[in-house]
Amino acid sequence: MSLTDTGAADRLTGKRSSDRGRPGLTERLLAVRELSLLLALGALVLVTTLRNDRFLSGQSVKDLLLGCAILVILAVGQTLVIVTRNVDLSVGSILGLVAFSTGSLFLVAPGLPWPVALLLGVGLGAVCGAVNGGLIAVAKVPALVITLGTLYAFRGVDYYWASGRQINAADMPRSFLRLGNQTVLGVPVLFLVAVVVVAAVGYYLRSYRSGRELYAIGSEPAAARLSGIPVGRRVFAVFVASGALAGLAGVLYAARFGTLDAAAGTGLELQVVAAAVVGGVAIFGGSGSAYGAALGAVLLTTIGSSLAVLRIDPFWQQAVVGALILAAIGLDRLLALRMAARLRGRSARGA
Repeated sequence: MSLTDTGAADRLTGKRSSDRGRPGLTERLLAVRELSLLLALGALVLVTTLRNDRFLSGQSVKDLLLGCAILVILAVGQTLVIVTRNVDLSVGSILGLVAFSTGSLFLVAPGLPWPVALLLGVGLGAVCGAVNGGLIAVAKVPALVITLGTLYAFRGVDYYWASGRQINAADMPRSFLRLGNQTVLGVPVLFLVAVVVVAAVGYYLRSYRSGRELYAIGSEPAAARLSGIPVGRRVFAVFVASGALAGLAGVLYAARFGTLDAAAGTGLELQVVAAAVVGGVAIFGGSGSAYGAALGAVLLTTIGSSLAVLRIDPFWQQAVVGALILAAIGLDRLLALRMAARLRGRSARGA
């Protein structure tokens, strides 16, 4: 049995209401995971700064925050999906499709206000997510298979649409491009958007019943269905949400980089899953938080920047990320087994 959110565990295990005021074991474990990520991030920054004091310069920090903003948004959307014991491999292709469509939209309508383009991009991403969720609900096929197929399908549409063309920054409004590099009190706007997304999704998962039900679905889908949770509807909704956030990331990608082609976002889905898993989102479902996934994305981005500053072969970045993923999965499995043993012990004492 996977680790579950406190609210979901209450429904599945029948925990007394008097116990709900105290922090649950899952919450304490998640807090420890997030604290360990912060410590690892701090140690990495310290070591890199000692080697090169310019690593913490204003421009370097700005570049780091810009570099992780899009990955944070995608990782938070992926968290919603993985918590339900699914995975969305199409987010990189959705980002690429939305980014190119945003640039094409400005070519057709140069005077279009960028907030309208932002809403249209989020809407297109949500439609792609609905395709994923609908196919999974109708075909009853694992999400891994469906989203692997749509990864190539969405990318194929993007390549067909682009037909080898490239959209340049000169083709897009300056007000839109400023969004990609503008700062507020020295903090990039893109990173502030990512913070808002993390806070909103984190609050939803913790405070809303439908959010807590996602943990119950990931912990034990059959038990969740028997308890009256609309599993199919919830899973469909998280894929729509993941697609919408990928659409948001696609628009922000276009604003940041300006130059767009059909290859935008290629291979990004693996980094997204890695960020979520390293951030403590259990690949088996039923456990994790948006905050941990965001920290995982920041950590992976910082690793890439640190290795470049330290002039270490990029191969080691992939090796370190792979090791972190294996360690995170092993730790999640160990904690799940300990939780199952603890619950069995409680049941035996209650009998």
